[in-house]
Amino acid sequence: MSQGYIIWFTGLSGAGKSTIAAALAEVLRERDQRVEVLDGDVVRTHLSKGLGFSKEDRDTNVRRIGWVCDLVARHGGVAIAAAISPYRQTREEIRASTARFVEVYIDCPLEVCIDRDVKGLYAKALAGEIPHFTGVSDPYEPPTNPEVVIPSHAEALDASVARIINKLEELGYLLTVAAVEEVA
Repeated sequence: MSQGYIIWFTGLSGAGKSTIAAALAEVLRERDQRVEVLDGDVVRTHLSKGLGFSKEDRDTNVRRIGWVCDLVARHGGVAIAAAISPYRQTREEIRASTARFVEVYIDCPLEVCIDRDVKGLYAKALAGEIPHFTGVSDPYEPPTNPEVVIPSHAEALDASVARIINKLEELGYLLTVAAVEEVA
């Protein structure tokens, strides 16, 4: 159990990646896991400042997040990435570079994401004011075989977190509560 792993959230803007990632991180910390969350918006202001939204810049951003996640995992931590990461091939590169990778696809209809958009980004993108906006004027490529699919528009936050925890236990990345009690 000292081996780290990466949990990679992907989905459209407004799908719920950051919300679910934060709730999952809290549960994992309660279970004595060392957790780092790399949120796409935060990473863009620090690690990837200056990058635009071209395909090349997006891929660079995702690769940087993946590199940091790999460092955390190699040192026994749990790295949670919550970034749109729109291109399947780049996500697959990250998966291939690490031994323990869990992809969580936050599957939320575009209409729901638009309704949730408190920043008004979708309205600006639909009006043509924001070029290269994922899901509007730029593609989003859903994963073909994620370990977990979360329909965030139709499932409560606690249920989503529980399904991810169950998958981590099933994969052997996280001890079940019963197993922890046995060891204690």
